[in-house]
Amino acid sequence: MALPAQVRPWMTTSFWLRSASVLTLLLALGHSTGYPWTPDLGAESMSVVTRMQSVHFEVLGFQQTYWAFYVGFGLTISVMLLLLAFLLWQLPAAVPDPGRARPILVAFLAAFVAVTILDWMYFFTAPLVLAVAITLCLGLALRSAGAAAIDSAGRG
Repeated sequence: MALPAQVRPWMTTSFWLRSASVLTLLLALGHSTGYPWTPDLGAESMSVVTRMQSVHFEVLGFQQTYWAFYVGFGLTISVMLLLLAFLLWQLPAAVPDPGRARPILVAFLAAFVAVTILDWMYFFTAPLVLAVAITLCLGLALRSAGAAAIDSAGRG
C-alpha cells in the first residue's frame, strides 16, 4: 500500500521540479565560471583562439569574428540556463495542479534528454552528470504529476 504524498513530501512533483531547478542553477554557474571556455592554454590551443579572434566576416550587415560567436553563444547558454532554473522553481506555484503541468514537464524532459545526449557526445563528466541528474528529476516530476492526476481523478 502506497503512502499518501503528505507522508512522503520528497516524492512530490514540486520537490522534483525544485531539485531540477537547483541542479540547473549549478549547471548555469559551472558553465558561466568556465568562461572563456578554453580548457587548454597550450600554444596549439591558443593559436586556435587567436585565429578565432582574428578572422572577421560579415553577417547580415555586421562585422563579426568566430570568437564573438563562440563567446556570445556561451553567454547566451548561461542566460538560458538561469531562466530555466527560475522557470523550474516557479512551475509548481504557477501550475498548482501537477496533472495540468504534464505537457510542460514532457517538453522540459525531452529537452534535457537531448542535452544529456549532446553532453555525452561533445562534453565532459561534470555537465553530463548534472544533465543526467536533471533529466532524472524531470522524469520523476512527470511520474509524480501523472500519479497526482490519477489520484485526483479517483477522488473526483
